[in-house]
Amino acid sequence: MEKFFDYFDERYRESVLKNKSTEDGPVITISRQTGCDGREVAANIVDNLNLRYGTTKWKWVDKDIIYDIAKDLNIDTQRIENYYKGIKLSNISEMIMAFSGGFVSDLRVKKAIHDVVLSICKEGHIVLVGRGGVSIARDIRDSLHVRLIAPFYWRVDNVMRKRDLGLEAAEEYVIDLDEKRFDLIQTFLDKKTRNIETLFDVTLNRISFTVADAADLIISLYEKKVEKQLAEKKKTRSVF
Repeated sequence: MEKFFDYFDERYRESVLKNKSTEDGPVITISRQTGCDGREVAANIVDNLNLRYGTTKWKWVDKDIIYDIAKDLNIDTQRIENYYKGIKLSNISEMIMAFSGGFVSDLRVKKAIHDVVLSICKEGHIVLVGRGGVSIARDIRDSLHVRLIAPFYWRVDNVMRKRDLGLEAAEEYVIDLDEKRFDLIQTFLDKKTRNIETLFDVTLNRISFTVADAADLIISLYEKKVEKQLAEKKKTRSVF
């Protein structure tokens, strides 16, 4: 998977970022509270969309983006992972890295993440899981932004099963990761907001829907919002 986005080299990325905004997407972003099975839902959406439209265009992405960003900055993938996890450089660390010739500032990491994620979303036919996608791709017209939530202990139980953790460790894991994901969404917003729920087109409670049901609902909402817009766009083109 490391080579999955090799075609997003710097020149290609620049050309995509310069494209007219009317040509962007389609893209579905999925933000999720910890333990809501976001990857499983995304994979199900992609399989069903490709089957429904007889294509192989749709793909889902989450951590694969890290490899492309690390390649762009010529640094280890762990540096990008740390940024996503909220482990940013201290002033002293920045000074040491600057003198050693290995300096890559948090600001440069942030810009690289933003540009790579946005170029992938603009290219379209992507289901993006996390990575601050709702903040970065919010201006793409042909987009659907989804939030997956569930009660705290439902999610803790899910994490305990999947990661073979005890109750206390799973509670800490969920609380810590929820906070980091919230901070990441805020990082890429022009104006921070405590009520991130208003950023999304729809919020689904996973306790009420299986992975397959959640995927079906998201596809239905995608078709109502985005596919209708794409059809209108094609109709306009044919007129002219």
